[in-house]
Amino acid sequence: MTQRSTRTQGTGPSSSGAVRWCARRGFTLIELLVTIALVAILLALAAPSLRDASLSSTLAANANRLVASATLARSEAIKRNTPITLCTSINGTSCATTGQWEQGWIVLNGATVLLYEQAAPAGFKITASPAGTASLSFQATGVGSTQADYFTVCRATPTAGIQERVVSVWATGRTYVKKTTTGVCT
Repeated sequence: MTQRSTRTQGTGPSSSGAVRWCARRGFTLIELLVTIALVAILLALAAPSLRDASLSSTLAANANRLVASATLARSEAIKRNTPITLCTSINGTSCATTGQWEQGWIVLNGATVLLYEQAAPAGFKITASPAGTASLSFQATGVGSTQADYFTVCRATPTAGIQERVVSVWATGRTYVKKTTTGVCT
């Protein structure tokens, strides 16, 4: 023998409470649209900041690669008691007589390559000052062959960024990086 419930649908505390409870679990369409609009506004505000942070990171990485190479060249010159050259290189095996630093560079001991740095990412430039400087040499004492050399690391394309890094290599072998915001990348 089965017992039948005398309650009808929609009456009683359990059925009406369940219906109301299910309706309260979700979001209304208006609440969802407002949330999506707020997220879109926050992302629009954060995108330029993220782009600047990415540019800053790439510039710093390329400037630091150049500093590390100059420091290595100087320390190897002292350690080996022989002149060491840091120069532009297109092929990674020999110094280029002309060319740009963004194409890559090597640290060279005679004919032996001690370090090869690949080209900078597309759209980035590394220019030397004085213009036309294709190599730096460190004597066995660690002293550079020139008074001072400066390298500017910047973004040339798609548009010139306002951030730059200037790498200074002094005759004493001291290297450092300075952040500038001239916005001219030539």
